[in-house]
Amino acid sequence: MLEAVASHNLWIWHAFFGVPGSNNDFNVLNQSPLFTTTLQGNAPKVQFTVNDNQYNMGYYLADGIYPEWASFVKTIPLPYSEKHKLFAKKQEAARKDVERPFGVLQARFAILRGPARFWKQETLADIMYACIILHNMTVEDERDSYVVRYNDTEEYNIRDEDEHYEQGRSQPLVGFNHGPIHEFYRVLQANDAIHDREKHHQLKADLVEHIWQGFHGEGA
Repeated sequence: MLEAVASHNLWIWHAFFGVPGSNNDFNVLNQSPLFTTTLQGNAPKVQFTVNDNQYNMGYYLADGIYPEWASFVKTIPLPYSEKHKLFAKKQEAARKDVERPFGVLQARFAILRGPARFWKQETLADIMYACIILHNMTVEDERDSYVVRYNDTEEYNIRDEDEHYEQGRSQPLVGFNHGPIHEFYRVLQANDAIHDREKHHQLKADLVEHIWQGFHGEGA
């Protein structure tokens, strides 16, 4: 199974491959190094304000199987109000954009479409990461030919994101052997922030209100 983080310009920022296909997305997440840089304190600094509330950690758009962590924003499966219906529409539309790279990878590389013809996990991983690297090289080569959409009203230059590019496996945690206990305490704090369920619900509520204020007049 391939776990990947991608933006709507098809650029793959993070890839983790090698977990057997009998697992689901949640099981893969538990083995993934996705949040390693955050725990190490090396993740890019993120700060934004939504509905007058400030947040200091970025988030990923995810589907319903993922846990209610502050680092994930999921859709509302059964929206009961116009606000919730609009939020679900926008979240699912944006998530569909970032899921496109999976289809593009298979369309570009026939070796990824058919059954695996190699038995060794290391060989399969090398093939997958090689295809992802070639895919990103193609995206980089073609990026000057189009402008990507940041939201419904603005555009941005995707070169601004280059410094935060991450490809392949994240590095394991290092530097936390014997030493000051405050280093380990900081890791625990970062881990708690990632898994904060209350912050997850607050962020979703703020995004629901923010999207409603910005887009509820569409089509009127």
